[in-house]
Amino acid sequence: MSIRLPFIRVAPIKFCMAAGLTLAALPALGQAYRPAFHPEELKGPPKGTPNEVLVLGTPHLSGLPESFTPDLLAPLLDRLAAWRPTAIATEDLSGLQCDSLRRHPSRYAETVKVYCFDPAPAGAATGLSVPEANAEAERLLAAWPASPTPSQRRHLAAVLLAAGEPGSALVQWLRLSTEERKAGDGLTEALVATLEKARTRRNETDLLAAPLAARLGLERLWSVDDHTADSPEPTDLAEIKANEQAIMTAWDNPASHARRAESEQLNARLTQPDGLLNLYRAYNSAETQLVTYHSDFGAALVEPSAQGFGRKYVGYWETRNLRMVANMRDVLGRYPGTRMLTIVGASHKGYYEAYLHQMHDVQLVDSDTVLR
Repeated sequence: MSIRLPFIRVAPIKFCMAAGLTLAALPALGQAYRPAFHPEELKGPPKGTPNEVLVLGTPHLSGLPESFTPDLLAPLLDRLAAWRPTAIATEDLSGLQCDSLRRHPSRYAETVKVYCFDPAPAGAATGLSVPEANAEAERLLAAWPASPTPSQRRHLAAVLLAAGEPGSALVQWLRLSTEERKAGDGLTEALVATLEKARTRRNETDLLAAPLAARLGLERLWSVDDHTADSPEPTDLAEIKANEQAIMTAWDNPASHARRAESEQLNARLTQPDGLLNLYRAYNSAETQLVTYHSDFGAALVEPSAQGFGRKYVGYWETRNLRMVANMRDVLGRYPGTRMLTIVGASHKGYYEAYLHQMHDVQLVDSDTVLR
């Protein structure tokens, strides 16, 4: 498992000592208090079709062994298609968030480099900035015809690339017949090559979300990842080493060993009948969510470094998940009655479901039933 550890500047020692003395002198009132308001118990039901969300925890396909081939995804895609989502959310940064992050390179330069699609070639081809392209894509989709022409789909794909939304652009590309997948209408030969490369790239957006959206007749994906809680790259080598040592030590625990052993066993059986489907069943089980917590975030929360490296890491993780869930809730609020499939790295699943469950107008769907 490869995770970029967040870094938060450490407060001056004098402040930390003073804060510690103050806190030590106070009774642990927060331990006893429980809120009386429970939004998860106040779900209506709303008038009309409810919002339903199916959270699919996934391994990152790029990390699966060489025995993995895209055709192994067929049984999973069949079950997801049978559930018939009307919206699909992915673990991608939106073009608009990346455009914002680019304006703050002192904090987000590395984040942009690692997580953001480069919209510049499509922007040059269409003459649209990222905000302009997003506005144009929304305008086009709001008036989208029931039977768009190939020219309209190619143009929308070009606009979506300029908007920084390559996953949605791939949906449009896949909805074209093979002979219509060609340059024109804003798509240069280089942009065509970008889309063609995406068709076979080993990641969840390109091999799962986009093909499923095209199969179901959807026109776009929803990019709901969030990296605004990322911190600047640290420069103090001693602090970097101490941070990495603290987290890696926390992760070296029985739950992590069990989690790793199960992953290796599941990977070894990928090519057996229902091998990949069984992997998804295991990754989405209730037991796995608890093992994930104890191996990772729970272990980090109680690691004993004086700098609180583990607590900072958990704070980053919770913040990121809260903002990701807020992005999904925004979509559901704009389009009441949505059946949303959200595809995300398996470590996020427990947090997604816990936070979504608190929402008045969200009903969770049991992934075990869908994957059965």
